[in-house]
Order: sequence, then structure tokens, then C-alpha cells
Amino acid sequence: MQSTVNYLWHTDDLLGQGATASVYKARNKKSGELVAVKVFNTASYMRPREVQMREFEVLRKLNHQNIIKLFAVEETGSSRQKVLVMEYCSSGSLLSVLESPENAFGLPEEEFLVVLRCVVAGMNHLRENGIVHRDIKPGNIMRLVGEAGQSIYKLTDFGAARELGDDEQFVSVYGTEEYLHPDVYERAVLRKPQQKAFGVTVDLWSIGVTLYHAATGSLPFVPFGGPRRNKEIMYRITTEKPAGAIAGTQRRENGSLEWSYTLPVTCRLSLGLQSQLVPILANILEVEQAKCWGFDQFFAETSDILQRVVVHVFSLSQAVLYHVYIHAHNTIAIFLEAVYEQTKVAPRHQEYLFEGHLCVLEPNLSAQHITHTTASSPLTLFSVASETPRGLAFRDPALDVPKFVPKVDLQADYNTVKGVLGASYQALWLARALLHGQELMFRGLHWVVEVLQTTCRRTLEVTRTALLFLSSSLSTERSSSVAGMPEIRELQRAVELRSRLRTLAEVLSRCSQNITETQMSLSNLSSELVKNRDQVHEDRSIQQIQCCLDKMNLIYKQFKKSRLRPGLGYNEEQIHKLDKVNFSHLAKRLLQVFQEECVQKYQASLVTHGKWMREVHETRNHLRLVGCSVAACNTEAQGAQEGLSKILDQLSHQLLQDSTEGAQASPTSIAPYPSPAPKDLVLHMQELCEEMKLLAFDLQDNNRIIERLGRVPSAPDV
Repeated sequence: MQSTVNYLWHTDDLLGQGATASVYKARNKKSGELVAVKVFNTASYMRPREVQMREFEVLRKLNHQNIIKLFAVEETGSSRQKVLVMEYCSSGSLLSVLESPENAFGLPEEEFLVVLRCVVAGMNHLRENGIVHRDIKPGNIMRLVGEAGQSIYKLTDFGAARELGDDEQFVSVYGTEEYLHPDVYERAVLRKPQQKAFGVTVDLWSIGVTLYHAATGSLPFVPFGGPRRNKEIMYRITTEKPAGAIAGTQRRENGSLEWSYTLPVTCRLSLGLQSQLVPILANILEVEQAKCWGFDQFFAETSDILQRVVVHVFSLSQAVLYHVYIHAHNTIAIFLEAVYEQTKVAPRHQEYLFEGHLCVLEPNLSAQHITHTTASSPLTLFSVASETPRGLAFRDPALDVPKFVPKVDLQADYNTVKGVLGASYQALWLARALLHGQELMFRGLHWVVEVLQTTCRRTLEVTRTALLFLSSSLSTERSSSVAGMPEIRELQRAVELRSRLRTLAEVLSRCSQNITETQMSLSNLSSELVKNRDQVHEDRSIQQIQCCLDKMNLIYKQFKKSRLRPGLGYNEEQIHKLDKVNFSHLAKRLLQVFQEECVQKYQASLVTHGKWMREVHETRNHLRLVGCSVAACNTEAQGAQEGLSKILDQLSHQLLQDSTEGAQASPTSIAPYPSPAPKDLVLHMQELCEEMKLLAFDLQDNNRIIERLGRVPSAPDV
């Protein structure tokens, strides 16, 4: 046990160790509160006194939620060693988070954004106080879990920090070599004499490497054999890196250098976030300080990302979930353009559904009017252009599975188990994404089918209404009334119009039958979609993969303990060998489930989805044609009816006039052939005229409905 006046700790409770100090978990003697104490060793006192005091002074100057808090500076009782009493972060460091097998390929997007926000805020506080850290790395970013369960990251270890203005420079070298700026690396690691001075931008390089590490789970610059084994190549990669490249790798001994301008496909960040992040990485991972961004631009660009909101958009035609980052104050027109940048679906072709309902987005409105979305409840985008669904792009986790060495090698076996477990967690993440993708495919398509069915019902209603009125206007009673009238030119025209109305009625009847058949087809498709959605819900592949992972984790923990031992006894070694065999079987089973139950089913679903999407596009286009035919029939019927109504008005007026004149003529005059009484004809003509006027009104109303329906199917006309 060791202690100061107010704090007590055990040397077994080691949290971290460096060249000049060790950090322990300690307790306040009075309250029992947990703290971290940094105890400086003898080597630290070999440094100049001003260097020794620098960390105390820096921490006293800083006060920010993303900077580790300094509670006190005390001394041990016996050796009178300096002790920094600081805030205790129970969840380890960002490095320990990244070293967990489940984050072998980088952090999830939500957690990465938390890291970005915390690091940017902490660094901004340092710059406001004129301090350069000089040792930014995941191991010096501590994690604390807040009261609401959220992660809070804090910068720590200010042993290398010093006050430095934006225009000032320093010549001393500090830091961890994988995260060092190449100029510092050249002198500190390669020991090459050079007269360069360094500015505050060296922290930006370290931040760039740290953010890349957090996003991908790997370092950006990796020579064959690793950074520590091949230092000259490491220096070459960082200094010869082309502009815009964010990573460089040497895959074979003495092999060529390969450059990457994007994050790897295994990265768990969405393409929407990657498109925002990559330009930042490219501009802070610049060797030449003149070309590298300054902190002002870095803060401006990262703040721009952090101030954006994400809108989740599932492209039904592509079967891909997108994350679209926009500012709340942007217009919806800007959102539509952002969707185009990722999906290549032009804004004029973008139509949306949300939770089964059409979602009309007015370009001039603020993006704040866009409904709140999540990955499970995104906007569903339907494109008018039919294309083959490409689905989620991913790398087969089996390609990243290392193999055990035949002999028992505790460190090598641990590394292999950790690597296999990392690939297995990647398989679990992908399995969830593939299953979720199927759910979004079938659910979104089901909604589109429901919209088309609604369109069918409304169009059918309009068609039948038009048929009803056409039928009433073409009744035999009215026909005989007109047929018995004198053969005059207006009457011939009336007969022609009535004949045309009969033809239009036949067209509408065929449209009605066509729509009914389409309804049956859509109903069958809807049943198939519901059946497939039920199968997705019943899928148990995730549970099978998780079961394998749980068993593999137990072996991993045992290997993690064993690697710290100098060796194993005979019986322990036999158990160790059996664990290797069992672990290999579990990994093989897990990857088999992933391939056969997840990947193959997903690919089959993509094929089926593509076929159904083509059917939906054909049905939608067919309904549009039918709707146009119904609208055209309504318009023509309206014109014919208006012409017929006008003729009937004229005939009615003429008959009325003739009946008046006939009353004044000789009552003994006899008509050459029997005909209805003029008075009756007038009444019949007046009634028919009134009915035709009603028909005109209804046809106009139908046309307005048809026009609206013409817009409704285009709602999923994205």
C-alpha cells in the first residue's frame, strides 16, 4: 500500500504505466471516493525542473468536461514523490475500447461521433488556452460512462504538453511513434539530425491518425511487419503519401506501397458520414505544414459535421440504407440534392413513404419539416427508374480469419483467438444488417403495393361512377323519345353523340375490368410480401451466431489470462490444445451459419425483391395508362354530353314553340304518322336535359379526382 495525506492505493491496482510515471486506482481516505493517482518515478526527476512542473501547471489551467480533472497535487509519505490526484475513468481508454474484439473493425457510427465530439471539444479548449498536447493517441483519451449511460471521452496525460501559440514552434520531441508527425518521427524515432522546428499542427496529425484508428480499428500507415519492425518504411509511407491519400500499406516484404483515398469497406461508418470525414483526414494528414489545415479550419469543418442531423433513407430500388447528413436550417431542396449525391436518384424522381404513408416533401420548406427517422424507421425512397437492387456491400469476414500455429505459443494463440473473434463480431454485425435490409425491403415494398391498391380502388370508383351516369343517359326510354322525333340535322348530331357515349361506356367498362384484375395481382403480391416478412421475423441465425460468440468469448478470456504466464503445466497445456480445437470448430460453425443462413438468404431476397420491383414498376405504369384512359374518356364524355345537352335544349325549345303554334291551328288536322304528344316530348326533353347537366357536373368532378389520382401513384414514383 502507498498513500499521501488524503489518498490511499495498492500498487496492484495499476491503470497504466509510462516512462516517467505510473497511474493507479486510489481512494480518498475519508469519503472512499475513487480517483486516479499519477505517481512519478525516479526517471522523471532527471528532467529539468520546469519540465517536471509543466504538467501540474497545464492541468491547473484547464477546466473542461472533455479534459481530465486535476483534484490535487500531493506527495507520498516516505519517498516524497509527486502525486497527481485526478478524475478516475472506470471504462478505460479509447485504446482499450478499440482493442476489444467487437471493435476490431472500428467503432459503430454513433460511438465514433461521440469520440469526435469529445476530442474536438477538448482540443478546442486546449487551443483557447494556448496549449499543445504533443501526445494525442487513443491511449490518452479516457472513457467515462455518464449517468444516462452515454460515453464521455476525456483527454489525459499532459506530461508532454506545453504552452504554445499558433505561430510559435518547439524543437523538443515527445509522443508515441505510430501517431507522430513525420517530421517529429524522423528525429525522435529514426534519430536523424535535422534542424526543423514544430508547430501546433503536429497535434492535428496525431488526431488524424487517432480518428482513422477509431473509424477502422487499424492504423492508417502500416509497413510490412508492422510500424515498430520496419521504421524506415513507416517513414517513407508517411512522407511519400500522395495528396488526398488517407492510408498507405506495404503488403509484402520489400513490396510497393499501396495508397487508399477512402475508408475500407469493413468500416462501420455510413457512406454519408465517410463523405464528410475523409476530406478532413486528407487535409490534416498532410506532411507539409504549409499544406496542412490549421486548427481554425479543422474546428470549423468538424463542427460542421457535428451540427448536422442525420436523416435515414432506405432506397427501395437499390435496397440500401443511407445516412444523409444535413443542417436543420437547410431547405428540403438541399436535402433532396444530398440524397441525389449518394443515390444518384434525381430530385424530380424522388418520392417518399414513411411508416406506410405518402410523405410529400416541399422543396422550399425547411428541413426541420422532415419527420424524425431512425435506422429502423427510415424514409422509404421509391425511384421511377427501375434498376437491379445492389444491396449492402461488404467483405466476407472469413477472409480476415487468421489460423492457429500448430505448436502451443501462448502469445500467438491469444493473437489468433482475438483476430478470429474480431472477424466473428464483424459477421454478427453484418448478419444483423443483412436481416434488417430484408425487413426494410419487404416492408417498404408492401407499403408501395398498398398505395397502388388504394389508387386502384379510387380509379375504379371514378370509373364506375362515370359508367353509372353514362348508362342512365343512354336509357332506352330516352332513346325512344328521341327516335320518335322529326328527322332534323340536330337530331342526327344527337344520335351520333349518344353513339359516342356508348363507345366511351364500353372503354370505361374495359378499364374497370382491367383495374379489377390489377387489384387481384397486387393482392397476391401483398400476400407474398407478408409471408416473406414473417419468415424474416422467424429467422434465428442471429441467435445461433451469438451463441457461438458467447462460447468463443469464454475461451478468449482464458487465453488472455494464459498469455501473461511464463508457461503451462502438462494438464493445462492439454486443455489449452482442446480449447484451440473447440474454438476453431465454433468459428467454423459461426461462419457457416453466416454464409448459409444470412448471406445466401439475403442474396436470394435481393433477386426476389428485384423481380417484385419490376412487377410494381410495370403495374404502376399500367395504372397510369389506365388512369389516363379514364380521364380522357371522362373529358370526351363531358364534351359529348355538353353537345347533347345543347341540342336537347334547342329541340325542347323548338317543340315547345311548335306545340304553341299547333294549338292555334285547326284541331281537325291529322299528323301523317303517329307521334308522341308535343307536350310529352317537351317534358321528356327537359328531363333529359336536366340529367345531362347533372352528368356534366359529375364528369367534371370525376376529372378532378382523376387528376389527383394521376399525382398519387407518382408519390411512390420516386
